[in-house]
Amino acid sequence: MSASQETDTEKWHNAVTSTPLIAILRGISTAECLGIGEALINAGFTLIEVPLNSPTPLHTIEQLQKAFGTQAIIGAGTVLTASQVHDVSHAGGELIVAPNFAPAVAEACGETHTIYCPGVATPTEAFNALGAGAHGLKLFPAELISPQAVKAMRAVLPAETLLFPVGGITPENIPVYLSAGANGFGIGSALYKPGATANQITENAKAFANALITAATSSS
Repeated sequence: MSASQETDTEKWHNAVTSTPLIAILRGISTAECLGIGEALINAGFTLIEVPLNSPTPLHTIEQLQKAFGTQAIIGAGTVLTASQVHDVSHAGGELIVAPNFAPAVAEACGETHTIYCPGVATPTEAFNALGAGAHGLKLFPAELISPQAVKAMRAVLPAETLLFPVGGITPENIPVYLSAGANGFGIGSALYKPGATANQITENAKAFANALITAATSSS
C-alpha cells in the first residue's frame, strides 16, 4: 500500500468515525454549492457526494474540494464507468459512490486511490465488491433492504465491513438500522432538494446528526 493510499484510507475512517452520514446532493448547481457545503460542514457532516446526473457535477466537486477538502471527503455519486472515476479524480474528488458494483469501476478507484462505495443488495454482490477492494458498501435501495436483512448480512460479512443503507432513510428509522448493524447512512432528498436554502439544509442536517448521536448514545 502506498503512502497516498494510507492517507486516503485514514481520512476515510476518520470521516466515518466522526459522522458516518453521506450527504447526497442530487441536482445541486455549482452556484449554490458553497453555501450548501458550508451548512453541511457546520452541522458536522464530513462526507459529501455530488451525483454525476447533477448540473455541472465535476465543476461542483472541484469547487467543494477547494473550499472544504481539508474538512470533508468530497466525491461523486451515480458513477457507472471507469472513465467517470478518472474524471472525478481529476476534479479533486476522493469518494466514488455507485448504485451498483462494477469491476472496472473498482479497478479505476484503485488506480486513482479514491474511496469506493458500490451499491449492493445481496451477500453475493457484497462479497464480490469487498473482494475488489470496496471501502464500504452502499445497501441500496434501503426501502427493499430491511433492518432484518441488514442484520442477516452483518452476520456473514467480515466484522470490519462498513454498511451504509441508502434510500428512504429518516431520523426516525436510523436507530433500528444501527441496531441491526449499519455503520452509517446515505441521505438524499430528506436532506437536500434543489432550491433548498442553506438554512433549510442546516435544519435537516442537524436533525440527522442529532438522531445519529442519540441512537449511538442510547445503544452504548
